[in-house]
Amino acid sequence: MADPRIYGGDDLDRRQDPSRRLYNPYQNLQIPYRTLYDVPTSPEFLFQEESVAQRRSWGENLTYYTGIGYLTGAVAGASLGVHRALRATEPGDTLKIRVNRILNSSGQDGRRIGNRLGVLGLLYAGMESGMVAARDTDDWINSVTAGLGTGALFKAANGPRSAAVAGAIGGLMVGAAVAGKQVLKRYVPI
Repeated sequence: MADPRIYGGDDLDRRQDPSRRLYNPYQNLQIPYRTLYDVPTSPEFLFQEESVAQRRSWGENLTYYTGIGYLTGAVAGASLGVHRALRATEPGDTLKIRVNRILNSSGQDGRRIGNRLGVLGLLYAGMESGMVAARDTDDWINSVTAGLGTGALFKAANGPRSAAVAGAIGGLMVGAAVAGKQVLKRYVPI
């Protein structure tokens, strides 16, 4: 054990000699260091107009919808790929081949579905922000119109009939999401 006279002792020495105390380098500086770390809980805005808006900016919207779409698609695609790889196993496969099949299939399906949903999120966010800027109001019409346009634009290369069907599906899906949000707001207290 080390000599307590050299290293300052331990708690037992401090209890025996109450005149000893720990050294505090900030004791006599009179610096309000505790107030430096009091972080406000409400958001701070540079301009007053920003505090009035109850909506994300177009850049935040773009990042949010694209990221959520890609992440959701990647997870769903990876789980689909694992399921397909487990179904495709053969009795003579070694563990190394099974693991390789699972990794390849989940990576391929996750990337494919993640990219598709990420592009859908990108298109939707761009169209919705464009509608808000064009109409200068933020309501359900912008969301449904953006859903229609996203579906139509996403499938436009497959022909006009496919684009019309995809646009209708996109508009219906967004309309159902908006209606569901209103129902939740009304009946579920937060």
